[in-house]
Amino acid sequence: MIDKLEGLEKRYLEMQQQLGDPEIHNKPALYRAIAKEEADLSEIVGKYREYLKILKDIDGDERVIHDAEDRELVEMAEQELAELRPKKLELEEKLRWLLIPKDLQDSRNAIVEIRAGTGGDEAGLFAGELFRMYQYYAETQGWKLEVISSNPQGIGGFREVVFSLTGKDVYGKMKYEGGVHRVQRVPVTEASGRIHTSAASVAVLPEAEEIDIEIDPNDLRIDVFRSSGPGGQSVNTTDSAVRVTHIPSGLVVSCQDEKSQHKNKAKALKVLRARLYDRVLEEEQAKLTAKRRSMVSTGDRSAKIRTYNYPQNRVTDHRIGLTLYQLDSVLQGNIAAFIEQLQVADRTELLEAMN
Repeated sequence: MIDKLEGLEKRYLEMQQQLGDPEIHNKPALYRAIAKEEADLSEIVGKYREYLKILKDIDGDERVIHDAEDRELVEMAEQELAELRPKKLELEEKLRWLLIPKDLQDSRNAIVEIRAGTGGDEAGLFAGELFRMYQYYAETQGWKLEVISSNPQGIGGFREVVFSLTGKDVYGKMKYEGGVHRVQRVPVTEASGRIHTSAASVAVLPEAEEIDIEIDPNDLRIDVFRSSGPGGQSVNTTDSAVRVTHIPSGLVVSCQDEKSQHKNKAKALKVLRARLYDRVLEEEQAKLTAKRRSMVSTGDRSAKIRTYNYPQNRVTDHRIGLTLYQLDSVLQGNIAAFIEQLQVADRTELLEAMN
């Protein structure tokens, strides 16, 4: 562990030296890359230096205990040692934690797809509530949310809604939301008062750049059509809606939320690129499943991950067994407790796999 930490500190010092070079400031892309790496290393280097100081202090106290004849000095050293040794163990654990390789996708933006599942109109309403939950959460994180495409229901829900999230470490947090979300409640339309179970699926894709996925225009079929809507002025009278079919994979993406055909096509290609990139990542992940099977972030997307129970005011995440009796708060976007615990569980699995 010490060898790794020494190497990282050396790299950190190199980064600082490079950032002080005036030449680097004339190369914005390179400067940003170096500054990001330096910032990423700053926490672990700081903890490593703190750890080295504690090792030095422990060594000094042990020498005093071994060599000193003054009983008062020995007692002071023993008292300090009793405080330093637990700190040393705590820092060792923290450093092991920080040495876990980060998922390179975590810093990416994300595209989120919510689809109503079983449960008819009730499932559509729940899909709408999940969308608003993520809207609120995005606001707390300072992220930008942009709707890419949607298929709304007249009663306030969605059959499907696709949106992008842009900001810091979006995918690293949102990836844990992928899977089947289930709601248990008495529907407004239910006269008998029976509790129904409905579901909506959430897919979270890391946003891909053109450099990540190259799409051959010859592999695409582009269809344009008149966008549909609930009626009134919002319905386009021109063929602005776009359907993009990627022939080799069979993937189809439609977008009609913009009035501009060009903008709809750009958004559709953005989603297509993310879906193709996600397939590449899935294939890579499949190679690792023999080494590490995780239900936290790499599990089956058809798996039930969370239940929202209205009668009991309860939200349960089935992967980590965490239950909060704060349904209203969770639906207002307060999902940080779930995401933080899922991150801890995920990193703990990684740590165990490294040992």
